[in-house]
Parts: sequence; C-alpha cells; structure tokens
Amino acid sequence: MSQTSTETRTADEQRVRDALDRLLSEHPPADTDRVEFWGAQFDLGLAWVQFPEGKGGLGVSPRFQTTVNRAILDAGGTVDNRRMNVLGIGMGAGTLMAHGTEEMQDRWLRPMFTTEEIWCQMFSEPGAGSDLAGLSTSAVKEGDTWVVNGQKVWTTLGHLAKWGMLVTRTDPDLPKHAGLTYFIVDMETDGVEVRPLYQITGEAEFNEVYFDDAHIPDSYRLGEVGQGWTVAMTTLMNERVAIGGNAIPRGEGAIAHAVRAWEESGSHDPVHRDELTRLWIEHEAMRLTQVRANDMRKKGTPGPEGSTGKLQWADLNKEITAFTMELLGPDGMLYPGGYEKIRPDVTSNQTESPHKAYLRARANSIEGGTSEIMKNILGERVLGLPGEPRVDKNVPWKDVPRS
Repeated sequence: MSQTSTETRTADEQRVRDALDRLLSEHPPADTDRVEFWGAQFDLGLAWVQFPEGKGGLGVSPRFQTTVNRAILDAGGTVDNRRMNVLGIGMGAGTLMAHGTEEMQDRWLRPMFTTEEIWCQMFSEPGAGSDLAGLSTSAVKEGDTWVVNGQKVWTTLGHLAKWGMLVTRTDPDLPKHAGLTYFIVDMETDGVEVRPLYQITGEAEFNEVYFDDAHIPDSYRLGEVGQGWTVAMTTLMNERVAIGGNAIPRGEGAIAHAVRAWEESGSHDPVHRDELTRLWIEHEAMRLTQVRANDMRKKGTPGPEGSTGKLQWADLNKEITAFTMELLGPDGMLYPGGYEKIRPDVTSNQTESPHKAYLRARANSIEGGTSEIMKNILGERVLGLPGEPRVDKNVPWKDVPRS
C-alpha cells in the first residue's frame, strides 16, 4: 500500500472516529429515543458511511460501517433499524444512490434509515418467480401518471410499508428484459391492496399485493423508461449482500442454538460432537469470508460475488438448524410458541428459538433468489462458464408462451 493510500485510510478512519465520538457524546444511546438517535446518526454521516456527505455518509470505505455498528452496540445502542427496515436500508438505499435523482435521495433516505417510513420490494409474481424478467404486471402511461394493474407475491413487510419498489412491464412488444420500468410506489395509493401470506412459522411476514388501476406519478419512476431490468439488478445485488453478506459476531446466530442444544443435551455421542465441530468451523469460515468481502466491497452496486455469501449462508443455515432439531430429540417435534396467526412488525427473528429458526430457514434458499439461480449467476458471471440456452431472449414478451 502506498504512503498516499495509507494516509487517506488513516484520515478516513479519524473522520469516522470523530463523528462517532460526537454521536455518542451528544446522543447517549441509553438516554436517547432510538428514532432520534438514528436521525443523528444519519446527519453525522454514519448511516451508510460509503455514501456521499449529506446522504447519510462520509464518502469513505464501507468497511468502516462495521466499526460504527460495533461502537453503537458497545455503547448500549441498537442497530435494529436494519432488521426493522431491511428492504429499505439493505436494498432501497443503494438503488436510490445508483439511479435516483438528488430530490429522491433527499426525500427518502433519512426517514428510511430512521424507520419512520418502512419499505418493501415488489418483484416476484405468481408466474414470474425465478424468471423475474417474465413478469406481467403492467404500467400504462396516462399523462403524467402510470396506471398499474397486476399482482405481486412474497412481499416482505408489505403490510407495514409506506413505500414500495416495483418493477412493471411498460412495453410488451419488446423482449422481456427490455420492456421493464421501475417505480417507487406509495403503498397507501388507491388501487393498492395488501393481503397476508402465512408461513409455516404461523407468521405473515410475507404478503401478496394487488394493483387495480393504481396511479403512480411519473416523478416516482426510478431510471429511464425501459431500463427497469438494470435498476432491478442493482436492488437484487444489494439484496443478496443484505441477506447473506452481513458478518455477525463470532459464535452467534444459528450456530449458537446448536452449541447450546449440545451443552444442554449432555450428549457424549462422538458423531454429534464431530458434526457440531464441523458446522462451527464452516460457520466461522463463512463469517470470516463475509468480513473480507465487506472490507473489499467498493462503493456502488455490489458485484455478482454477493451471490456467494447468500448461497453459502442459505445452505449452511438450513443444515445447522436441522442438526439442532436432531440434538433436541423428541422436544424438536414440538413448537413451543404455537402457530398463532400474526403479522409481525419486523422481519422474522430467525434466532429467537431453535424451533422457529428451523422452520424459517426453509425459506433461506428461496428468498432473495433461489440457490439454483445463485449457482447460475456464479457459474456465468464469476467462473465464466457458458450460460444456459435462452430461446426467448430476442422474442417480444407478448409472444413468449406463459403458463
């Protein structure tokens, strides 16, 4: 590393430290309302440190965000806003910075970070899940507005969201990837209806959303008309980092349940011991890989490598939670919390009980892109392998057979 690079890094670190000292001294986490605290954090550039000044950042390396979060936790604060508004903070913010106007960024970033305005994502449809570009929800231009009709599914926290990220089809005469346009939607708009989708945990964390002649102002369009696929890819790359790229502290998360279940079982089975050891090592290797990936990640849209962490995390999390159930024996067949039908006010806490963690983990290899799609992305964009045949690539969407 050159002397100039070292000096820049040292100067950036000092800026972060100075901002942190001011935040924690002027707004002690234990005595400050959390929304007020998160607002001050944003104003001091510690929300997304890699963003420009005035947009919740300091224009420094994203690796300093770990330093910020750890200091806040050590001071008795919380970073729960990232779970309360995971779609906004983890995905929407990066999309707004990459494709939004100055006015959009100034309007939406701060209340997004403070959780005063919750966000959701509306991409998947009953007939377009893994094949997102095959979506059929339509948007037709009428003056300065767009009239939207269609249905979306698996909309996390849609029942709480004030704003939604929406991809629509605006030109059915173009090939499926080319005729898409991306919008920000006010979820309180007439013609937008949110219905719950209950999961095997008993929660309706997910929803389905119906659009019936819903009018969206053209000023809420993100990116150019017909460039929706490009904008959506920014959102999805950020999503994969948000889901599988956050490095948790050593020994925490699903592996903590497994270790606790092992200790409480009193088992001396060498097979179980060896399996727990293997899983702990793999969990720690994944965590360290995430730390390194976060340190190396540049500003802007994450690359396809974000799919690596998401794929590894999904498979390993399912494996660890299944092993924990095995350690619990007959108790693993019970669900102490019951299957109460509720609509949670945050994304599901996958570590609050081993039973719930096991049930919720079944979705890990589906949400944010299936594991099969992750493997395709890694094979084509990272390893440079030939892509799968795409017979409808240049065919107008209206002429593509659909179920």
